[in-house]
Amino acid sequence: MTQSPAISPHAGRTLTVRILIGMSLGILAGVVLNLIAPASHAPGEPPAVPDHWLHHWLTDGVFWLAGQAFLRLLQVIVIPLVLISLICGTAAMEDVVKVGRVGGKTLVLYLATTAMAITLAISLALLVKPGAGFPLVADVAFEAAPAPPLREVLLDIVPANVFAAMAQGQMLPIIVFAIFFGLALTMAGEPGRRLLAVLQDANTVVLKLVWIVMLLAPYGVFALIARTFATQGFGAFAPLMRYFGLVLLTLAIHALVVYPLLLKTLAKLDPRRFLAKMREVQLFAFSTASSNATIPVTFRVVVDKLGVKSSIAAFSVPLGATVNMDGTAIMQGVATVFIAQVYGIELSAGQLLTVVLTATLASIGTAGVPAVGLIMLALVLQQAGLPVAGVGLILGIDRILDMARSAVNVTGDCMVACVVARSENELDREVFDSRGVD
Repeated sequence: MTQSPAISPHAGRTLTVRILIGMSLGILAGVVLNLIAPASHAPGEPPAVPDHWLHHWLTDGVFWLAGQAFLRLLQVIVIPLVLISLICGTAAMEDVVKVGRVGGKTLVLYLATTAMAITLAISLALLVKPGAGFPLVADVAFEAAPAPPLREVLLDIVPANVFAAMAQGQMLPIIVFAIFFGLALTMAGEPGRRLLAVLQDANTVVLKLVWIVMLLAPYGVFALIARTFATQGFGAFAPLMRYFGLVLLTLAIHALVVYPLLLKTLAKLDPRRFLAKMREVQLFAFSTASSNATIPVTFRVVVDKLGVKSSIAAFSVPLGATVNMDGTAIMQGVATVFIAQVYGIELSAGQLLTVVLTATLASIGTAGVPAVGLIMLALVLQQAGLPVAGVGLILGIDRILDMARSAVNVTGDCMVACVVARSENELDREVFDSRGVD
């Protein structure tokens, strides 16, 4: 299976603390600047940047430059991350016959749960309206481009020129190409295995690059949050809390309602036993914010505590760390509606379908490493004709949500492994029904 550089729980906690410190200092710096020279504006209008030399130099200079530079770093690693990670994940299925049987079931379940997740997220976001009333500074006003027809979106999934798609940042055809290339590696025999070994090394390097970029996250968070509060004051945090709470609520519904219902309906298994034995995996995923780093723990729990045969677990668990990103899809669904509402953009039915389709397919190429969901959110926003800069609105509070959605992701990995194993008569019911949860 595809290996990724280990991210220790200690390292994950350290980054979490640093990002929270950066966010707190950003709030403090922004509020102080806003108190020094408060932005005056008429009701219903976005706040204006005060004409104060210090405020102007920091807000439109240092903070703007640092924040935009970090956003660009997130965007520039999208293509290598998706392409190499997905090729390696697909090629990890060595038995083509097993891919056709077990792989088909697993992929369908992963994609189905992801589509359910983002549909639930969009529905709740449209109902709650977390972005309503969120003020924007004047220089980030945005006029949405018209969404392309759905048939063009579907046709664009099929790559005509993969190099042109990479140059233009068209991620959907890159995802499809990576899946086919990974299958070709599996079917090519020894030449495929040799090339796969090179790509696995490249995947390790790319994932390390992601980690390096995330080491800069505290500074990017500080700059983005400071600029927000400097121009909008402390009142800007309240709308973010609505977004924050809605994402957590949707994650909880998906993990504690949707997954148990699917497990009970499709595999006739007791959801209470399942959830009781998921504590260790969920806590580890929460502490590292990484599905990939949790693979060893996930595999051991799936085999030793849930009774899934190792042949099924060896396929579904690593594939799930690459393909199954329900928590990320939930964040993308809520964030897309939130950003659209912030910018005053009315999402059409075609745009909403585009978001569901894009987020579902994009989740296939979302590597299970911290904060990579923000990178894929840029893709979803671009496909829906929304401003990519909107990522900066939620970046400051995303780390805790990242940890929570990683716990949801690994829960889905284990649920799908149980359902597939049950359908193949490769699940030990005695082990699953046992009470041991230690």
